[in-house]
Amino acid sequence: MGIAMSSRSRFAVVGVILTLLAGCGGDPAGPSDDAPADAPSQTETAPEQPAPDGIATLAVAGDVHFAERTLDLLAEPDTAFGPVAELFTAADHAVVNLETPVTERGTAEPKEWLFRAPPAAFQAIRAAGIDLVSLGNNHALDYGRTGLADTLEAAASAGIPVVGAGPDRTAALSAHFVTLDGTRVAYLAFSQVWELWDTWMATPDRSGVAHVAHGDLVTAAVRAAGEAADVVVVLPHWGTEGESCPNAEQRDWAHRLADAGADAIIGTHAHRLQGDGYLGNTYVAYGLGNFLWWWNDADSNDTGVASLTLEDGRLVGAEVVPAHIDRTTGQPIPAVGAQAERISGEIARLRDCAGLTESPTSD
Repeated sequence: MGIAMSSRSRFAVVGVILTLLAGCGGDPAGPSDDAPADAPSQTETAPEQPAPDGIATLAVAGDVHFAERTLDLLAEPDTAFGPVAELFTAADHAVVNLETPVTERGTAEPKEWLFRAPPAAFQAIRAAGIDLVSLGNNHALDYGRTGLADTLEAAASAGIPVVGAGPDRTAALSAHFVTLDGTRVAYLAFSQVWELWDTWMATPDRSGVAHVAHGDLVTAAVRAAGEAADVVVVLPHWGTEGESCPNAEQRDWAHRLADAGADAIIGTHAHRLQGDGYLGNTYVAYGLGNFLWWWNDADSNDTGVASLTLEDGRLVGAEVVPAHIDRTTGQPIPAVGAQAERISGEIARLRDCAGLTESPTSD
């Protein structure tokens, strides 16, 4: 489970987690631009209170839907995420991929899988201790630009920043910044799913998502974030559904993002856990699997929360804390005992096909 973590960091992070758990039961050629003339704007969250031991932690989780069984959870939004919320509240900053528009309007797009959620979704997100959501995915515009506009408005009303989508290309490619115990962190997100990409990607005068079809604008945004922050976390929505090993496009973009200055790359979309480890000095978790999930046994019920440890302006440790999705509620439940060992062992086994190393190649 642990990857290249200092003894001090490991003690702090794992100690918190164990204390908590003891109380819980082929792609088309997209346009490529040179350095952006409309450099992405930046949003920033007010500084958080520092951790008592001087170490800051991030918690990043996968795909969240509110449909069918998970829609029922919004009858009590303050407890919708269940016990896994303790991992978010224990972290200094927490993020999920919100894979649904939050809207009651709009027209369904011409695609098979369509989702939308009521405004209570953001109440559930806030109550779980989640501080930021990614909308850079293949469901943000399921109900068109009207649905996206409603989602952005609902997020703003709830005080939840978003990355990966916006009212225009500049906003969609913008980094979100937060300062944690003296370490400035930048988050960016984008989609690598090609369905409807040409109508969904944001343009200078059209809302939409950040997409790999933006080409050099994506890597330019990462470089710009690295110049303004100590640690850059990129959240791509990518991969082949149902596959436990990253495809060639994922691996190519992981190299591009690492070369551009990403310190951590944490992906979603494939419905399965994929390997984690290091690409040079960049931590990569190719896929975190389903998370708060509407459909029972969708490829895999194994999931996890990426826990990143920051100290003195650097990423000093990373691991995936294993969890499993409850077949009745769709809630992710932190795993313990033999189940935790099995899930962590599978993630480690997948490191080989992901082309990652257990530790950074150098300091």
